[in-house]
Amino acid sequence: MSTSSLNRWIVRPSPRPGARVRLFCFPYGGGGSQAFRWWWNAFPPDIEVCAIQPPGRENRFSETPHTNLGPYVEELKDALAPWLDRPFAFFGHSLGALASFECARLIRAEYGRAPARLYVSGCRAPQAPSRDTPRAALPKPLLLDELRTLNGTPEEVLREPALMTLLLPVVRADFGVFESFRYRVVERFSCPIHAFGGVSDPRVTRDELEAWAGQTTGPFSLRMLPGDHFFLNSGRATILDAIGRDLRDEIEE
Repeated sequence: MSTSSLNRWIVRPSPRPGARVRLFCFPYGGGGSQAFRWWWNAFPPDIEVCAIQPPGRENRFSETPHTNLGPYVEELKDALAPWLDRPFAFFGHSLGALASFECARLIRAEYGRAPARLYVSGCRAPQAPSRDTPRAALPKPLLLDELRTLNGTPEEVLREPALMTLLLPVVRADFGVFESFRYRVVERFSCPIHAFGGVSDPRVTRDELEAWAGQTTGPFSLRMLPGDHFFLNSGRATILDAIGRDLRDEIEE
C-alpha cells in the first residue's frame, strides 16, 4: 500500500505539531471522520484530535469499504505507525470501539506500543457473547428498520432514496466488519480503559460494558449517560469533558 493511501486513513483538520498527546477517534458503523467534527477544537493545544477515515465514505467514497475486521485493522495499524511518536489514546464508538481495541492489540504486538488510555463507547466487551442477529445481509426494509432502532440516521435521510443508495452499501459493509470479529485471548492491557454507555441503548447493556474491565490490569471506569445507542451526540459535552480531564492528567504525570 502506498504512503498516500495510508495517509488517507488519518484526518487532521487542526494539526497541532506541538501536541503532547494524540487522540485517535474511530467512527461508528456507516460513519466517517465527520462524526468527530465537533471534537477538532474541543481540547487545549497540547491534545491533537486525529479522526480515522475508513474507505468508502467522505473523501474516500470511491474506495471499496472493508467487510472483514482483519484487513481493516491491518491496514489501519500500518497507517497509524508514523503517528505513534508521542503518547496517544484511542476513542471508538460502537464498531469504532471494537476496531480500536483490535488495532491497539496489533500495534502492541508489532511495535511494542500501547495507548495511554483506551476509550470504548456503545460497544459490548469483546469477550461478551453477541446477542445480535446478523444484519449485513438483511433485506433493505429490515436494514432500514435496524437503522431506525439505532437512531443514528435522521428520518429525512432514511426517506431519501438517492441518499440511501449511497449509504446502505457502507452500512452493510460495516455490519459485515462487526460480524467478522472473533475474540482471541491474549495478554490484557495495562492502560486504563474508560467505557461509556447509553442508559436506554437497545443494543448494549451495562453488564456488557462493565465486562471491559476484564481487558485491562489497570484502572477501569464506566460512565452511563442519558440516551440510546447514539448518546455519543446528545452526551458529547460530558464525554469531551471526561476525556479532556483524563488526558490533561496524562500530560501532567
